[in-house]
Formats: sequence, C-alpha cells, structure tokens
Amino acid sequence: MSQDAPLYERDPEAWNAHLAEGNARQARKRVGADVLLRDHNGRILIVDPAYKPDWDLPGGMAEANESPAAAARREIKEELGLDLELGRVLVVDWVPSHGPWDDSLMFVFDGGILESRQLAGLHTADSELAGFRLATPAEAADLLRPYVWLRAKAALSALLQEASSYCESGRPQT
Repeated sequence: MSQDAPLYERDPEAWNAHLAEGNARQARKRVGADVLLRDHNGRILIVDPAYKPDWDLPGGMAEANESPAAAARREIKEELGLDLELGRVLVVDWVPSHGPWDDSLMFVFDGGILESRQLAGLHTADSELAGFRLATPAEAADLLRPYVWLRAKAALSALLQEASSYCESGRPQT
C-alpha cells in the first residue's frame, strides 16, 4: 500500500490507537434522564430523594454506555416499580457546572398518563426515595429546585405543543 494512503487504510491498529487517545482527552458529560408522569387531573409525579433536600422528577443518572432512554426506564423501574415504555424526548437541558458537579445534559421523556391501577401500585422500590406524590404544577413549582421546576415547566409546554425543547438551566433556547 502506498505511503500516501491515509493512516486508517495503511495501519488500522495505529488509526484505532489515535482515535482512542483522542477519546481519552475529550471532555465527558454526565447524562441524566427524567420522566414526566401525569395523572388524568394534570398533576405530575414528583419524588422525594432520601439523599438530597429537594423534591425531583423521577429518574436519575445514566450509567456508562447506557442510553438516556434506557437510564430513564431503569431508574423508574428501580425506584417506583414501574416498567414503562417511554414516549418522546420533551426536553434536553444543559446544566452548567455547580458546586462539586461538572456540567451535564438532562433529558426529560414523556412517561404518559398513569392509569388508576398504576397509581395504586406505585411504591418506593428502593431506599433512594423517601416518598413520592402527585403535585399540581403550582405545588411542583414550590417543591422542586427552581431550575428543575423550569425544566419540568418546559417539558409540560413541549408536551402541549407536541414539540421538543432545548434548554439551558431549564430555560428554553430559541
């Protein structure tokens, strides 16, 4: 093979080593995935994590090489015992670094409307949650951290508009 040929053709192993070196130096982002679950009265399901002071949307952080959708489904099943097919992405929210945390990307998926049998079967399935409740949007605004409420509000808006929204710190970007 000619020395003029690109490296990926001349030496595939060297090319893969080059890519691996670049991959090791590139920034990594934490990824989280939440689910917007509602009842027939328009209330949203929020959870009370035992490990932090504020209420949150159900969901959590993705594990290595786990898609956001798979993370959302896993977290809902682990925390609430719900095995759901998720709807579309409502929000992708970039969260800047804060406190000890680097920046992250948070996805919010449409979890649909919970039927009465699903609501009756809801339970905290692991020790990560101290509880859960259905909250009106006004109640959720008071219980969620401000930027989480902005994200939830953007998800509710995206749901009504049958759209998706890109946000930064919970604020939709146009």
